[in-house]
Amino acid sequence: MTDLPTGAESVRQRNLARLLRLVHLEGPLSRATLTEATGLNRSTIADLVAELVGAGLVEERAPDPSRRVGRPSPVVAVAPGVLAIAANPEVDALTIAAVGLDRELVLRERIDLDHLLTPDETAQLIAARLEAWRTGPLTDARFMAVGLAVPGLVRAADGLVRDAPHLRWTDAPVRDLVADATGLPTVVGNDASLGALAEHLYGAARGIDHVVYLNGGASGIGGGLIVHGMPVAGAGGYAGEFGQNRPGIASETDRRADGGVLEDEVSRSRLLEVVGLPAADEPTLAEALASSADGAVASELTRQRGILSTALANAVNVLNPSVVVLGGFLATLAASDLEALTDAVAAQAMPANMEGLDIRVASLAENRLLIGAAEAAFERLLADPAGVTV
Repeated sequence: MTDLPTGAESVRQRNLARLLRLVHLEGPLSRATLTEATGLNRSTIADLVAELVGAGLVEERAPDPSRRVGRPSPVVAVAPGVLAIAANPEVDALTIAAVGLDRELVLRERIDLDHLLTPDETAQLIAARLEAWRTGPLTDARFMAVGLAVPGLVRAADGLVRDAPHLRWTDAPVRDLVADATGLPTVVGNDASLGALAEHLYGAARGIDHVVYLNGGASGIGGGLIVHGMPVAGAGGYAGEFGQNRPGIASETDRRADGGVLEDEVSRSRLLEVVGLPAADEPTLAEALASSADGAVASELTRQRGILSTALANAVNVLNPSVVVLGGFLATLAASDLEALTDAVAAQAMPANMEGLDIRVASLAENRLLIGAAEAAFERLLADPAGVTV
């Protein structure tokens, strides 16, 4: 039987977690800043920092030389080499990264594919890449966990991928497969929900309490919600599937998929087709669209922006966010004429709901899903630094 922590031990665990989370979220902080932020006294902060240093989770650096008033205070930062593996399986590629507790992408690799990944193949590819990094460039790294951003419905209770239709995964135990293959604790989440988390914590929606996030990827369109500063997952973890809504299309001549949903009409594959690319990562597609003088490209961008504006207006009317963030190919659609897209949304939304609304592109760009997946992977460590032994 495991002994439960005493009251004092429980308080110490919570304080360790507070300190580690602060330097994780905010970056290097002086001991003086930590003292002020937590309300703890200096000796307690010194003891807690020493424990985190001993656990190899943070390091202390020399005081900031620009601080000339009072006694210099050492700076506390997350230790280098504390990493998570983040992965995003898609219909055309598997992207894998080693992400530091300081959010730095230490390594990133995109494995292009000519076939649909199976759950087993996904686990084996991640395990193989982990092993190669462990025996190669990251021999001194400490890998804490794996986080997967999956384009599909992921059950919050146990990480089971209920349905990833474009990958053709149904009730796939990806979490267990990856954990068995890598030997690391594994967390699985919906890709757009994790993208929303990353942009809320570190990106275009940082510090914003009411956010609608839409992600456009190779598998279609997903979404994430932040309400009162907290992610909203829904009863089963399936909230935010904006891509499955029926689109409002003013002119039937703009319809391309009879009876289709939003992601059938506002589509990355249609953009690739119109610029003549069989496949591309996000920057390559954005560059191809921006540099094209083909009228057919301009026409498709206009068509998709028009349909997207109606979908966004519906979301604004229902959820009344402060900020709408668009990621992936939706960011490309928006960035080509953000002012026109905002005006089109305003023309269809309730005026009161548009007051103060800002539509932004994801500032974490193509790394947003990986940073979100790493954030989920680090949560166990951040919640209980003293209890993690990996």
